Amino acid sequence: MSDISYQIHGSDLQFVEVTLPPNTAIVGEQGAMMYMDDHLQVDTVLGDGSRSSFGGIGRFFKAFKRSFTGESLFSGRYSNSIQKNQRVAFAAPTLGKIIAVDLAETGGELICQKGAFLAGESGTEVNIAWQKRLRVGFFGGEGFIMQRISGKGVVFINATGALTEMTLSVGETLRVDSGCLVGLSSSVTYDINYAGKIKTAIFGGEGLFYASLQGPGRVWIQSLPMSRLSAEIMGNALAGNKRGMGGKFYMLLVITLVLISLFTGQ
Repeated sequence: MSDISYQIHGSDLQFVEVTLPPNTAIVGEQGAMMYMDDHLQVDTVLGDGSRSSFGGIGRFFKAFKRSFTGESLFSGRYSNSIQKNQRVAFAAPTLGKIIAVDLAETGGELICQKGAFLAGESGTEVNIAWQKRLRVGFFGGEGFIMQRISGKGVVFINATGALTEMTLSVGETLRVDSGCLVGLSSSVTYDINYAGKIKTAIFGGEGLFYASLQGPGRVWIQSLPMSRLSAEIMGNALAGNKRGMGGKFYMLLVITLVLISLFTGQ
């Protein structure tokens, strides 16, 4: 059972307030702290602050590997050394949700998309989770590297858009857009499958591949991946520029560029 208590505030721009009893600590991502009580002791630690049998060199190597998962090389460790509860709050860096996951309920570890980890009880480790299947690494949307969060206690992960949790029974399969996958328990099998039909893959707008998740275990899915949000913002920005230039001027510019390209061969 976790020693800390917490409360998640807000709707779309959330933050989590964690209450630390005496002699407890939590590790938060660099720059995620929102506010804290005056008597908390704050230390900057390499990676997640976990120890290594190889001393300082081992801790640096673990922190270096951790940086490939989308997290910072350094973290903040917030410790309560007085005999009174102390509070610290962490804010999500994106438009979305924060969820709390008790690692004891997921077999002691959790596989997440890069950059998902926000904070976790002292002793939580964030490591590289390699994709063993080549097709998952190439076409899974997250590349060959994801996060493996392990340890005990509660961790907080963040995602963009709305967030839903599903529990898959043994052998139950769920098809998911790979960019919408936030996390899964280690018991869930993760694979990538072809969309099936050329017409659907090319013109359906959903891409050539989808993630296939097979139970048993829990999965967390977000409604608005950052890649989709970035593409929408960029598209609207370009459309706004086109309107600002005026339709005729824009068409004249396009024709001019095409003619230049034809005559110069560039």
